[in-house]
Amino acid sequence: MRTIGTVVRGIRAPIIRQGDDIARIVSDSVQAAWKEAGFAPANRDIVAVTESVVARAQGNYASVEQIAKDVRAKTGGGTVGVAFPILSRNRFSLLLRGMAAGCEKIVLLLSYPSDEVGNHLVDWDRLDEAGVDPFRDVLTVDQFRSFFGHIVHPFTGVDYIDFYSDLIRGEKCEVEVFFGNKVTSLLDYTDTVITCDIHTRVRSKRLLRAAGAKTVLGLDDILNAPVDGSGYNAEYGLLGSNKATEDTVKLFPRDCTAVAEAISRYLCEASGKQIEAMVYGDGAFKDPVGKIWELADPVVSPGYTKGLVGTPNELKLKYLADNEFGNLSGEELRSAIEAKIRAKTGDSLVGNMVSEGTTPRRLTDLIGSLCDLTSGSGDKGTPIVYIQGYFDNYTNE
Repeated sequence: MRTIGTVVRGIRAPIIRQGDDIARIVSDSVQAAWKEAGFAPANRDIVAVTESVVARAQGNYASVEQIAKDVRAKTGGGTVGVAFPILSRNRFSLLLRGMAAGCEKIVLLLSYPSDEVGNHLVDWDRLDEAGVDPFRDVLTVDQFRSFFGHIVHPFTGVDYIDFYSDLIRGEKCEVEVFFGNKVTSLLDYTDTVITCDIHTRVRSKRLLRAAGAKTVLGLDDILNAPVDGSGYNAEYGLLGSNKATEDTVKLFPRDCTAVAEAISRYLCEASGKQIEAMVYGDGAFKDPVGKIWELADPVVSPGYTKGLVGTPNELKLKYLADNEFGNLSGEELRSAIEAKIRAKTGDSLVGNMVSEGTTPRRLTDLIGSLCDLTSGSGDKGTPIVYIQGYFDNYTNE
């Protein structure tokens, strides 16, 4: 019986620069790893590369000034409501500077007790103690401070209320901050709103338009086309962007399916095997201690080959062992379970208890999360992840 199942390897690569052929670099790095580590490619191996280096190779960058120009053109540059930003220096500070540089006044609506991805402004217990209902109560800064004082982020040590306010004022833009969870609250101040939520943006836009907003934008509507030669993303705009320098952001990469297909093609030609490929960003998981969702990108994977489409089609081995084959053991149990796995079809698992508890998530979300945890976001130097045996099961020898 084979003793090894899925194997995941971080693959080191050169430092990627603008203009580099990212698909060729990924292919060459993987082939070098095959030789150095002495493992052989197999059918349905998966190669994944982080979106960050894809965007860098594409030169998909934009400046605060270019963001400001697009915001000014699309909002008129007067009083603009900015709703539900995440609390992140890396993800949002430069975007907010660009908005402020393109407006006369920003009315900033912060969700509470936390932002969309779990960064807390205040704990639920403190809300209960104060008798504050975040689903109903709208608070000014003075009211918020009177209830909860000055709160700093536990990981960054930043008071985001002061930090964001100072960023806006630094661009010679007036600012007013309040707290609430109804995006339409902004319409008491202005009929022009940029809603900055990531995964709930479609609903927020719908609610604003239905309530009579004149101009409604999401982050996906800003820099969805080039401005003065800037980078852009036609589908996601500023969503998925990260701070690159003190005055520029790196946008989410473009044309990622084509990148994945090129990587797959190079490696299939080199190995004679069917190699799947994908581009991945943030994984979709939650920190149980910090309560922060990792998924600040609009999707886990913006591009992948066709072999990665779908969801897992798996049986729950422990359910079979405890129930249908509870009277068996040893080789007899193993043979019965293998026969059951070989007989499975997609239709046979729908609504069937034997598959209950298996994860009904898209393969690209699961694999992308695995890759994000493997490569990390620090100094590992492994922007490429190589996965073997992901599609194997108990019957594979």
